[in-house]
Amino acid sequence: MKHIFRLRSIGPLLAIAATAAMMVAVPPAGAQPAPLQDKPFAEHRIALQLSDNDPKKQGLVISVAYNLLKAFDPDKIAIEVVTFGPGIDLLRPENGNRKLVESLVAQGVRFDVCLNTVDTIERETGHRPDIIAVATPVQVGVGQILTLTENGYTLVRP
Repeated sequence: MKHIFRLRSIGPLLAIAATAAMMVAVPPAGAQPAPLQDKPFAEHRIALQLSDNDPKKQGLVISVAYNLLKAFDPDKIAIEVVTFGPGIDLLRPENGNRKLVESLVAQGVRFDVCLNTVDTIERETGHRPDIIAVATPVQVGVGQILTLTENGYTLVRP
């Protein structure tokens, strides 16, 4: 009878320990990177970094994404463009590349926008910049790149 009592008393302790471990291991929801793309058959994974407001670099990122889609079956490649700092201008509604970005998203390419950058612009200018609806918000752009590379993505900065 004593042994049964001990086993029963361990159960609540294990539950408390497991709950405490989860609370420590899981960062706040707002700080988590966006989930990885749902491309279970992707054989290739590439992250394209855009941190410049240079129209030539914006065009190059778009060109690289299109070329990768041509070279590989779109189901066999996961492409994620991570924008932060001045690079988020690619995802502004008035950007001349908007239709190309929307076309790439329709083909499975994901475009991330760094919310830290958006928050900084709002703090400095007094208004929040508009971002196109197809952009995926991530709290920390560089953190998203880190998560992607830790999960098998190759980082390219055109």
